[in-house]
Amino acid sequence: MSDWSLVEVELIIADYFKMLQTEISGIDYSKTDHRNELRTLLKNRSKGSIEFKHQNISAALINKGLPYIKGYKPRWNYQQLLEERIIDYLSQNSAIEEKFNDFAIRKIESEPKKVEYKNWNVTPPETTLFRESTVSYYRPIKRNYLELEQKNQSIGDTGEKLVLEYEKWRLIKAGLPKLANEVKWVSKDMGDGAGFDILSKNTEGSDIFIEVKSTTLGKETPIFFSKHENDFSEQKKEDYHIYRVFDLRNQPKMFKRNGRFKDICTIEAISFKGFF
Repeated sequence: MSDWSLVEVELIIADYFKMLQTEISGIDYSKTDHRNELRTLLKNRSKGSIEFKHQNISAALINKGLPYIKGYKPRWNYQQLLEERIIDYLSQNSAIEEKFNDFAIRKIESEPKKVEYKNWNVTPPETTLFRESTVSYYRPIKRNYLELEQKNQSIGDTGEKLVLEYEKWRLIKAGLPKLANEVKWVSKDMGDGAGFDILSKNTEGSDIFIEVKSTTLGKETPIFFSKHENDFSEQKKEDYHIYRVFDLRNQPKMFKRNGRFKDICTIEAISFKGFF
């Protein structure tokens, strides 16, 4: 199949953003209906080809620090043309930034659906074949809304509370209620300066330092962490764990990784400090 043309790329980008704005506003919609309607305009593209291109758009949006459609897992091998047209779309539709901001700062108004902890811990995503943006000379939307969402206090607190309860459940299930009573919500009791959020125990009784990163998006969403958190993970690499809570507004799930940040994810430097 030939590369996507300019017209085809612009059509699928416009349709993707229609779906995205609907999704992040909390409104139900049908991906199938959108795809079927789109296929009437893209006469030579299969359902699989359209799905793959949607996933490419997700990857490009993540590269720009923007929310994406959860059902379209990011695929990073996209044309430069795709990223160029996304930038052009965002430049011409600046009002969409208000939707991104609402998404990032919206509070968790109610408790998540009851979590069945025995089914809560899922397989981590495969190591991503992430690549840096190929079009970095201009960002029509300057803020990183994925990072802003992670800083949303209500999202962070909700995810940490779920992890706190999970750790107590895990230890009680192992027949260790005394250790369960020692699990502490450090970031709530002492603030964010510890380098981790939850102090828990393994079944032998030694400490586990848990950093919780939460999102309302999918499990492939990147995490953001401070130098202090990174340094602490280096110091406590054997006992440091990342618990990634995702899909927080609908059906929360979690995966976990043990070790230093540089051992468990691909790291991209996004800010620097300069001395004179």
